[in-house]
Amino acid sequence: MSERTLEIDRVSKEYRLGAIGAGTLQADLRSWFARLRGKEDPNRKIGDEAPKNGHEYFLALDDISLNADRGDALALVGRNGAGKSTLLKLISRITAPTKGEIRLRGRVSTLLEVGTGFHGDLTGRENIYLNGAIQGMRRAEINAKLKEIVEFSEIEQFIDTPVKRYSSGMYVKLAFAVAAHLDPDILICDEVLAVGDVNFQQKCLGKMADVSRGGRTVLYVSHNMRTVKQLCTRGVYLEHGRLLYDGTVSHAIDLYAGSGVRAVDRDLDSMRRGRMLGQQMRMLRLRIDNSETMEYQMDDAMEFSLTFRAGTREHRCRLRLVLLNNAAAPVAMTQTPEFPVESGDEKTLKVHFPLESIAPGEFSIQLSLVGSDPRGSSIYYDMLEDVGHFVVVDDPSRTAGFVWTESLWGNMRLREMELMEG
Repeated sequence: MSERTLEIDRVSKEYRLGAIGAGTLQADLRSWFARLRGKEDPNRKIGDEAPKNGHEYFLALDDISLNADRGDALALVGRNGAGKSTLLKLISRITAPTKGEIRLRGRVSTLLEVGTGFHGDLTGRENIYLNGAIQGMRRAEINAKLKEIVEFSEIEQFIDTPVKRYSSGMYVKLAFAVAAHLDPDILICDEVLAVGDVNFQQKCLGKMADVSRGGRTVLYVSHNMRTVKQLCTRGVYLEHGRLLYDGTVSHAIDLYAGSGVRAVDRDLDSMRRGRMLGQQMRMLRLRIDNSETMEYQMDDAMEFSLTFRAGTREHRCRLRLVLLNNAAAPVAMTQTPEFPVESGDEKTLKVHFPLESIAPGEFSIQLSLVGSDPRGSSIYYDMLEDVGHFVVVDDPSRTAGFVWTESLWGNMRLREMELMEG
């Protein structure tokens, strides 16, 4: 019987909306004592008000129970806000649960954000020793692993440079190398591999697989379902802070894909984007014009209206659409012809998107507003990763009588081949 390394017993995590510490323990104690006596908070700023909707608390996790054994490679799957990162922070003891108990057996190595646990003024080498010491390792143990860590990180030339001068990619390489090589019993990784280059991502996934095969426990969070399929042996699906499924990776991915928004009218203005995107142009609204269910027959076309606002002049603007399958892997790209926009314009584009050659299945849409620089390179003014999901319904009459299976046939249907004489 496998040894249990992680037990999560009816854990909940609740946050008070808008509540932050006053900055010092003395001030927090004064605020607490005033609330205890029913008095006004002496540290309250003028203009501070209770949340207008009357809900002062947010339940990030609701009664979660979960176990993991040695050798488990566990994927936590769910949309943004499902509670995945909160759960990992509780397991890592960065924060404490409001209710319930988490029991760990063994050493935990955590990679939640770029440079987690690094001190910017210390060199890469010094941070390796610092992280090892935090995890309870003796200096002799770290010395034995040092060469392997440095070689894996691919930044040997900069290992004695303060990490505050590292790029985000260098941070990730060193942080992962440290986390994976200091013999953790539980390795936790939250999406941060997306920062590294493709070759390094594959190298990291290989190392995580080695950790799992070596009898360690891996907890992995990612929106890249391809890497989830590649690495994990078990899938857990979270939605709105609740654990809805614990079982096979394939079914967890199906639940994740089916949870996508199929709304025919979406407010894009409020959706999150990258730090530098959406400033010069911003997509405001998407309206599907020819479907109430977001389901289409094979070889149909989707028609939609996109409203956006331009804050700059661009004579060679395009709307680019990337199609992703239920594993969040891109399968096709198309775009509109070029059109001009002037600063201050608010435009609504009417778009006809043919679905010819797209196989049956569920897909999500990524939209971008793209321009061109004088050399012809693309300039991304705005990009949204998941503006909605739609389904192409299987039709055996169009597929020679057989049911289309994505894992066997893929996401695109090519035209039938022709037999040539001779």
